Amino acid sequence: MDLMKMMKQAAQLQQKMQEMQAELDQIEVNGSSGAGLVSVTLTAKGELKSVKIDNSLIKPEDKEIIEDLVVTAHADARRKAEALLQEKMQALTGGLPLPPGLKLF
Repeated sequence: MDLMKMMKQAAQLQQKMQEMQAELDQIEVNGSSGAGLVSVTLTAKGELKSVKIDNSLIKPEDKEIIEDLVVTAHADARRKAEALLQEKMQALTGGLPLPPGLKLF
């Protein structure tokens, strides 16, 4: 009986995972750097949706600074997305033990 219960839980988890995958495509997180002069928007899955750079930064001699700020802003948004994923996974798996290192995404 325990095996049947575990199989049922696994099937339910798979369904919930598919639903969460669709939801994660809709969730967006923002990251910024340079006191808000550069910001990026990612999906919760990490897809870069937009980059915004304040007009005050648009000078040819600042090109390298802008590039560095975009990378930093992207990293900020990515960290937020990963934290959100961890939170959702803990809520989703609720007590069902998963092997260490198992990546579901």
